Amino acid sequence: MMGFGFGGFGLILMTVFWVAIIALAVWVLGRIFPKVVGSSSSHSSEGRNDLSQSPQEILKRRYARGEVSKAEFDEMRLNLVD
Repeated sequence: MMGFGFGGFGLILMTVFWVAIIALAVWVLGRIFPKVVGSSSSHSSEGRNDLSQSPQEILKRRYARGEVSKAEFDEMRLNLVD
């Protein structure tokens, strides 16, 4: 009259089953959205690296990533030299 079919062992199996399903779902979501987790940690460490670099190096990296246009790059570079 337990209702689980396996007695007390059925409760353990059911718990293990649901833990495995949840772990699988978390793993699949981690594979689908990898940048969500990685972006916050890499962004914060990148900010710390900027403190040890010169302004010219930071500007070159921003230009290489496409964050600033050629005209903006030239203007900012001239402002840094002055």
